[in-house]
Amino acid sequence: MTVSGRRLAQGAEVTPDGVSFRIYAPEHSRVELVLVSRNQAIPMQEEANGFWSLLAPDVKERERYCYRLDGEPANLPDPCARYLPEGPHGPAEVVDPSTFVWSDSQWRGIPTADQVIYELHVGTFSPDGDWAGLEAKLPWLADLGITTLEIMPVAEFDGRFGWGYDGVAWFAPTHLYGTPDAFRRVVDRAHQLRLAVILDVVYNHFGISGDYASKFARSYASSRKTEWGTGLDYDGPQAQAIRSLVVDNASYWIEEFHLDGLRLDATQAITDTSSDHIISALSRAAKLAAKGRQIFLVGENEPQDARLVRLDSEPGIGSGLDALWNDDFHHSSRVALTGRRQAYLSDYLGQATEWITMAKTGFLYQGQWSRWQEKPRGHATGVLPPTSFVCFLENHDQVANSLSSKRLWQQSSPAQHRAMTALLLLGPWLPLLFQGQEWNSTAPFCFFADHNEQLAPLVKKGRAEFLSQFPGCAAHPELIRDPSSRDTLEISRLRWHEVEQPEHASALELYRDLLRLRRTDPTLSRCRAGMGRLDVATLSPSCGLVRHFAEPQGELPQHGDRIVLVNLGASVDLDRVTEPLLAPPAGHSHWRTLWTSEEPRYGGHGCEEPSAPGRWRIPGCATVLLAPKRAALPGRNKES
Repeated sequence: MTVSGRRLAQGAEVTPDGVSFRIYAPEHSRVELVLVSRNQAIPMQEEANGFWSLLAPDVKERERYCYRLDGEPANLPDPCARYLPEGPHGPAEVVDPSTFVWSDSQWRGIPTADQVIYELHVGTFSPDGDWAGLEAKLPWLADLGITTLEIMPVAEFDGRFGWGYDGVAWFAPTHLYGTPDAFRRVVDRAHQLRLAVILDVVYNHFGISGDYASKFARSYASSRKTEWGTGLDYDGPQAQAIRSLVVDNASYWIEEFHLDGLRLDATQAITDTSSDHIISALSRAAKLAAKGRQIFLVGENEPQDARLVRLDSEPGIGSGLDALWNDDFHHSSRVALTGRRQAYLSDYLGQATEWITMAKTGFLYQGQWSRWQEKPRGHATGVLPPTSFVCFLENHDQVANSLSSKRLWQQSSPAQHRAMTALLLLGPWLPLLFQGQEWNSTAPFCFFADHNEQLAPLVKKGRAEFLSQFPGCAAHPELIRDPSSRDTLEISRLRWHEVEQPEHASALELYRDLLRLRRTDPTLSRCRAGMGRLDVATLSPSCGLVRHFAEPQGELPQHGDRIVLVNLGASVDLDRVTEPLLAPPAGHSHWRTLWTSEEPRYGGHGCEEPSAPGRWRIPGCATVLLAPKRAALPGRNKES
């Protein structure tokens, strides 16, 4: 019979009456539970809807189990297991999440406008490459000014190492990094330090190797293909089981691991024509599971469909996300800093009309024709606030998508890189940093995925074919690192000793100061929170500004306005100042510098004040944060 009181539709759950086992296997005539240590097989009872269940009163936490199908002797792992201590091909272990003692009862989450996101890969972030290694570095990240950790996928996957995007057991944190409770300790400690934790999840396919879910239910699969394998059927006649699996999984991470949100990978590959899109359904479920805590749901969507960031849904389009990754910002910035317009970067000029404009518009492509894709790209952002967009100069994909997988600072001039970093961190959007970016890490981040001898050559070939869109990669395929080599993993591991070296310490100081400014400047904060307004202007192809207007309110008068002035080119002299956004507020004669990326302590050369009565001289390859300077009155010369 179906056991009442379960939290999730599938998996092993500890109840007051014993352990409840439940699995979806609609095409099979017999399912048995195998208790490994006892070498005992127990028939499960078939329900009317394709599920099989069993209540085992004498089974306890940590006991290992498998399933058998149709009387066959092969032991199969539970695809909905909470832990697979021997990997995706081995037996599952019964987990009781209620035994973990949390200390975060007062934690309420991070407001969306305060998100400063740090993307990391557990296996390469610390020297040990596990949950304990990450936990040890949490105070360092909190001190840096990070507010949210975004952890790359950890659902159990096949192989000794990998990025994690080929997960096959969505409820089991991979054994490679430690136990589920080790993950919980990371989250609990993060909350003590006022750090939120969100998890990257993949709901567009199951990994090819170790996919036992499809052995239990072929109906999970769709006839549609994705770049990475067979898609999942969210809108067919038997879709309810896979929909339930996804909704449960989203809730599971929020409830049982106290996570603060999810990042949905490649949502364009989640196809669903039903009236209630699966993204909408899982978004609602995750927010309900948070029980009043603030959570953050962000999506990756290559076509940049802004309709995902809405409360209402329509057939074929999901909704309910809080933000989307903004690839446009990365692509335009990368062209600006490197000069290389290749492959998907060829749709961008890298000019101020692009990267400054996005402070106001969010996406750059909102339905215009993409020459690279040969079709329209993007969707109108309408009245979405800037905090609906996550901007970045690096992420796991973009660092890896080159011949050498070098960091962006290694491919651009130091001054220009500092200037663009300042725009990223002072802009009105939500900034994301990739691990090690904050000290100009020399560690590349390569694509790595350990597979068996049949799959490994195919993965290597597929990676080379993908990178061939970049001319340098096409010309030198022999230099592309082998994804299945452990050396490729090891070279991607962060080199923490670098933070003490002067050239890296100066970069770290830049990031610390910028994050402190972002957090403490009242005008920047109010505009992000929707209590001010902003406008943008371009002054030359390489120079632009974002003006933050501090609407007069209480103790913050209009002279709290700020200008973020960014110039990636040569110095600009303005003899005639016709741009209205450069006009100082009433009662002020010009602007004064609050901060500049050319400070010598960052490795810069210093720069003069850009603004003086009657003239502007904008320094080259620099970002300057400006505040109004009060006009001198008779007998008084005091700055506001």
